[in-house]
Amino acid sequence: MHGADPAHIEAIEAFAAMHFLSVIGVNAGARTIVLAGPLDSLTEVFGAGVEGSLRIPESLADKVIAVLGFDERSTAASYHQQWKPHAHCFFPNRNAHSFTPVEVAQAYQFPPNKGKNQTIALIELGGGFKTSDLSAYWKQMGVNSVETIAVSVDGVANQPTGDPSGPDGEVALDIEVAGAVAPEARLAVYFAPNTDRGFLDAINAAIHDTVHKPSVISISWGAPENQWTPQTMNAFNAAFQDAALLGITVCAASGDNGSSDGESDGAAHVDFPASSPWVLACGGTRLIAKGDKIQSETAWNDHVGGATGGGVSAHFSKPSYQAAIPLAGRGVPDVAANADPASAYQILVDGKTRVVGGTSAVAPLWAGLIALLNEQLGKNLGWLHPTLYGTIAQHKAFNDVTSGTNEAYSAQTGWDACTGLGSPNGQAILDVLKQAMP
Repeated sequence: MHGADPAHIEAIEAFAAMHFLSVIGVNAGARTIVLAGPLDSLTEVFGAGVEGSLRIPESLADKVIAVLGFDERSTAASYHQQWKPHAHCFFPNRNAHSFTPVEVAQAYQFPPNKGKNQTIALIELGGGFKTSDLSAYWKQMGVNSVETIAVSVDGVANQPTGDPSGPDGEVALDIEVAGAVAPEARLAVYFAPNTDRGFLDAINAAIHDTVHKPSVISISWGAPENQWTPQTMNAFNAAFQDAALLGITVCAASGDNGSSDGESDGAAHVDFPASSPWVLACGGTRLIAKGDKIQSETAWNDHVGGATGGGVSAHFSKPSYQAAIPLAGRGVPDVAANADPASAYQILVDGKTRVVGGTSAVAPLWAGLIALLNEQLGKNLGWLHPTLYGTIAQHKAFNDVTSGTNEAYSAQTGWDACTGLGSPNGQAILDVLKQAMP
């Protein structure tokens, strides 16, 4: 019902044959076709490297969203930040306010179940994990070994670099946060090239994986909207809509560079793919908690090294679920959770203990919570934005964060462009959903 129109596939196959290009892959469900041929033929057909932009025949204009694969530059950055200890700290790798993921889940009142029969997909564009690290970490957390499977996309495999400050730190953070809060879930880690095509192929691989069948996808990689072409964002957005139709929730980090998203033009920017209206955009807070009690929570902004991303999309129009909010476009983020490196997560990467934060930690944390909710409800939440902004927000099942800024925007009562609707009260969200869902 929702795959590529067979007539469109035939038209593109005919176009390929006309230009002596080979069709080496057709995925009607993901609406992708892979063409191959001599480089000079491909560049001539699509105008690559001649005009600075690609071209397609007018006859295909209504059939093709984007042409990907020519640009091999790195597309996205990961949003994790290691806490840098100060001279007065007694522990070189531990801040007095750092937490294990289990402790964060307790502070946010996550339900006590373990995510059985759920699969959490993690998208990774570099690095890898060591089984020895994970085994040691699960033992430290007091949980059974969490099933973790590496899935290769476009020839990229699980390849640890040995540098805990590099992409290995992102991979470990995603796995260890998601696995610690949902230890009976399966973790499928999709490794792909850090290119626009590789990134999209990884997302499609997870969405259409009939073997592992993820119920939630976590993405901790992104870039400012103005660094993407509109066509590429539209292609990704179409994939995220597919995920929604298939009952899969997609969580993405909102960025670690405040309202500018790291751009130096003095304007506000939001991060993509978090800005897609089909994606649960995850912002960051600074959490102070003792046991299962939150003592204070503010928008994350250390004014030096990082701050939660958030703002208003320049590409996507305001979705209906945000109709009551005075916005010019899609507002980011939707939700938030602990991200400040000063109140961050204790992880193990490349044999070394680290305290790591960033909104990269928030996406897998929310993914873990959604896996728990799915298990309890006996069904996938899928695209839950209307319910989040409706029933859940009305029943005050969020911890509303009302102080702090990300520079251009300030936290306030209700939704804001720093922390969205707030951080989760997992049990309260579950109780609301049990009453609201048949």
